[in-house]
Amino acid sequence: MSLPKAELHLHIEGTLEPELAFELAGRNGVALPYADTDALREAYEFDDLQSFLNLYYELMAVLRTEQDFADLADAYLTRAAAQGVRHAEIFFDPQAHIARGVGMGTVVEGLWRALGRSEATHGVSTQLIMCFLRDESAASALDTLAAAEPYLDRIVGIGLDSAEVGHPPAKFREVYEAAAALGLRRVAHAGEEGPPEYITEALDILGVERVDHGLRCMEDPALVERLVRERIPLTLCPLSNVRLRAVDTLADHPLPTMLDAGLLCTVNSDDPAYFGGYAGDNFDAVRRTLGLSEDRLRELARNSFTASFLEHDEERRARCIAEVDAYEFG
Repeated sequence: MSLPKAELHLHIEGTLEPELAFELAGRNGVALPYADTDALREAYEFDDLQSFLNLYYELMAVLRTEQDFADLADAYLTRAAAQGVRHAEIFFDPQAHIARGVGMGTVVEGLWRALGRSEATHGVSTQLIMCFLRDESAASALDTLAAAEPYLDRIVGIGLDSAEVGHPPAKFREVYEAAAALGLRRVAHAGEEGPPEYITEALDILGVERVDHGLRCMEDPALVERLVRERIPLTLCPLSNVRLRAVDTLADHPLPTMLDAGLLCTVNSDDPAYFGGYAGDNFDAVRRTLGLSEDRLRELARNSFTASFLEHDEERRARCIAEVDAYEFG
């Protein structure tokens, strides 16, 4: 669906399509344990979040140089623009790259080769959000923030991702306080596989401005009331939720109920190469399966710009929302 939208929950490493993975593997002399792209696609069947993460980190081995990261970002932006994305706030996982000898500068400078010219070449404005891996130590997160300081002119915020269960937000209190002191925006994955209490911790202890996923807030009516009252955005990823078994089928997704409750929900693609679709594909899927009306779809698109970190460019935000209002569905 080409309805104008912002994408606020997108892991750039999760946009690595099999064809590009093999191209980069050949470029860098990396042997992949798959015969071809079809065999790799067959591996994209997951039982849960951890089974996905195992493959996700394995394929990162092909990303070695600035040009690799630039090519990865350009490929995503081309697809996103074709599906109506006007603004993208893009996550990246530096610890996973640093651990295999690829420095922070290589990652950021490589991504910026594409992001720095994205508005001119793709019509997509971009911002970069650095995520910490929650299954790594709090000390490692602090070291990563320190390594990023020379690049903070290109990083708008921090996030928290990877294996959620057993790694509560409170573990990262110190690094979030340090990031806040540096003026960085703060988001965190919470309430995907972890309990509603993780959402509350992310709000109260980490001071997050947006909750990534947040699906399990529906188990706590008082939390739902708070999220509505405080207008805390939730960056939902419907196709991801199905592929990682957070919901059994898309027809079971609570998105309509969440919108009816007054929650500020957005629809995003998460790791689209692995989960079966980009931002527009997710909109198409919820429209088709959940029967969302055109008004509801416009609401989701408006929410995406409202929830974005576009305060530095209110004119662009207003222009994009006007595009949403004028959009004619086919």
